[in-house]
Amino acid sequence: MTSAVEGITLLDELRWRRWNGVIADVWHVACAAGARGHYVSRDARLFVVLEREGARSDVQLSADGTTRAVQRAPHRMSFVPADMPIWSRIDEPVRVRHLDLHFHAPTLSERLGEDLAGERLARPRLDFLDARIFTLAQMIAHECVGPDGHHDLYGDSLTLALFIDLLKLGREAPAGAASRGAMLSARQLKRVTDFIEANCSRNIRLHELAELAGLSQSYFSHAFKAATGVPPHQWHMKARLRKVQDLLAGRDLPLTEIASAAGFTDQAHLTRTFRRLTGSTPAAWRRAHRR
Repeated sequence: MTSAVEGITLLDELRWRRWNGVIADVWHVACAAGARGHYVSRDARLFVVLEREGARSDVQLSADGTTRAVQRAPHRMSFVPADMPIWSRIDEPVRVRHLDLHFHAPTLSERLGEDLAGERLARPRLDFLDARIFTLAQMIAHECVGPDGHHDLYGDSLTLALFIDLLKLGREAPAGAASRGAMLSARQLKRVTDFIEANCSRNIRLHELAELAGLSQSYFSHAFKAATGVPPHQWHMKARLRKVQDLLAGRDLPLTEIASAAGFTDQAHLTRTFRRLTGSTPAAWRRAHRR
């Protein structure tokens, strides 16, 4: 994205995450009275005001550079199509924390199994409210800035859900879905679950699993849950948990080594996740299940 800004100062370090077809940026900026900016992005993007400190005025956005009336309400958001110039202006000093979501249309088209070209991504929506999209945006922002972010498949799911809601995409079966049935074949399921078990200590991208099954990512996600009762990221986390339990019940390894071997960021991350999924700490589980 190219931009030119005046009177806008970055207050905190930019925090961002990349998921499959989406880049998320969380900004915290101070805007002086009369601050302004001009932006052009090669990808479509959604701008969501998460928090506003100070003046009650909103950031004013325009697709043609002219002044326009804005709604005096919190948590405004705007969808800007790819390559569309956008102007912003702030009348009063204010601090704003906002989320920018950049959508790579070809990747998302592949994931959803449908062509997203045309009016849906070409029509701007400036200064609107949507409670459900805002809730998803808050969760995505937390994944960007929180110290205990979830697995990449979690962020993939959140960003895809927001994108589907934003474009009001209906339930349409991917091409060829009817002939394949509603679930994975036994061979497809075994290939995917064996891959997850063998690679559970690292981040596994949804597209890797879909390619193993020879399906689009959207159809694979539905088919996997239909076959197993849980989405792919939950199956992956359970596989990682089984590895942790095997290591806890075996040799007397330090928890720091077990956390590293199972793909957790550190011992604290392992302990939080283990307690959330089992109701017990790793140390307590080890005492109760030693071989």
